[in-house]
Amino acid sequence: MNFDFSEDQILLRTTAREYLEEHAPLTVCRAVLESKTPYSDTLWKGAAQLGWLGTAIPEEYGGTGLGHLELAVIAEELGRALAPIPFSSSVYLATEALLLAGSDAQKKQYLPKLSSGELIGTFAHSERAGRQGPTSVAATLSTGRLTGTKMPVPDGDVAHFAIVTARTKHGLSLVLVDLTAPGVTRKALQSLDPSRSVALVEFDNAPATVLGTEGHGWELTQELLDRAAVLMAYEQLGGAQRAFEITREYIMGRYAFGRPVASFQALKHRMADIYVEIELARSNAYYGAWALTNSSSDLPTAACGCRITATDAFELASREMVQLHGGVGFTWEFDCHLFYRRAKLLGTALGSADQWRERLIELLAAAADDTSHPAAQPYA
Repeated sequence: MNFDFSEDQILLRTTAREYLEEHAPLTVCRAVLESKTPYSDTLWKGAAQLGWLGTAIPEEYGGTGLGHLELAVIAEELGRALAPIPFSSSVYLATEALLLAGSDAQKKQYLPKLSSGELIGTFAHSERAGRQGPTSVAATLSTGRLTGTKMPVPDGDVAHFAIVTARTKHGLSLVLVDLTAPGVTRKALQSLDPSRSVALVEFDNAPATVLGTEGHGWELTQELLDRAAVLMAYEQLGGAQRAFEITREYIMGRYAFGRPVASFQALKHRMADIYVEIELARSNAYYGAWALTNSSSDLPTAACGCRITATDAFELASREMVQLHGGVGFTWEFDCHLFYRRAKLLGTALGSADQWRERLIELLAAAADDTSHPAAQPYA
């Protein structure tokens, strides 16, 4: 089984990296962080023109029709650049929700505009701190009207519509709501990484429609989060790799006692630990991309592996980046805090790594109880 990318996908990576190096250096992320602008509009339009927003959208709905492997390649490059655009919420969540559960009419209405960048979408599930499950949802949909509060909603202050979890008479469901409609109130919230905004969104009898089969909201949410976890893992992987490269370059050029500090054994050990974490995350990401592309039954388990290892790798790489830069690593002028902020934001965007570990344990326990499951079979 070959988990490597094809020549065309590698060419896509090279093209994306060259574009982002020219149009999205880290100064772009810093500019958004230091201003009141929620995201880089120029970079968003550029991503749309290059077809990145519609990578996994079929051509019949206005996309490029490439697929999730190509989207994973782009996600990794956006992660390297710390791109300050609402890509993950609009592409990994809103677009994937429509592809997963949308009717043909809903797909025709929203997907072409998502692909062109005319619309920004998001997914709103969280309502309070702690583990988010089917019983934690208090928002309700009755006679086509949505009432409730969601926070934090990723890019909720700039999105045009949201896929929302809400209770209906048939149980938990996904509903689609226009965030510019009457009955919707939005308030931007402070976050650790202001280059990617979050918001509090209140619904007061806002008009909404059901997405997918009513009463199957939790099953759809789990599958949506699994898809998003794989794609976001590539973004985390890209950020971790870039942090590692910048740190390695810095310690190779920093001298103490007449020699590069990179020659000190203790620092070699720490850099080796980062490298191992990144390669472990990369291996899991490859497996996750394969499971997602092939609609494998292994996707839930693979998504957990992606989410856990990618979160751990990015957090370790960004934390060590700050420390191995010495005193300057803690200053505003150096870029270390940009990576640390993004690592923390992405690490909680779909639930913490600990929550995904708990889910992985539950999945493996269920597989062990099912004697027909491959994971329950004894080794030969």
